[in-house]
Amino acid sequence: MANSFELSGILKVLEETQTFASGFSKREFVIEVPDGKYPQMVKFETVRDKIDLLNSMSIGDELKVTFDIRGNEYKGRYYVNLNAWKIEGSHSNQGSAEDPQPSSFDSSFDSEPDPSDDDIPF
Repeated sequence: MANSFELSGILKVLEETQTFASGFSKREFVIEVPDGKYPQMVKFETVRDKIDLLNSMSIGDELKVTFDIRGNEYKGRYYVNLNAWKIEGSHSNQGSAEDPQPSSFDSSFDSEPDPSDDDIPF
């Protein structure tokens, strides 16, 4: 897939690196993205050498994540992963050695959710 996407948010969860018997490694993380009254928690993964992009990140850091959408099928079930390949943070100037690609989606921090409204839309 040739499209790359970009999303900004606050780092909320930073998992440990997982290494599988095949030698494949990945590390997952979650950012909180403002979305009106209901912020979205979006989970990404980094794989192989991109895992090191998260080493200097801490919970609460503001991140800009550039990622690809990956999908696959396994035993009749379908899976979608957001594969991060460039991460820029408020405490880091790290990124990918690859050339950045144009963004198809960019989120901003213009709106804050109203903490007095506890209704959940679902």
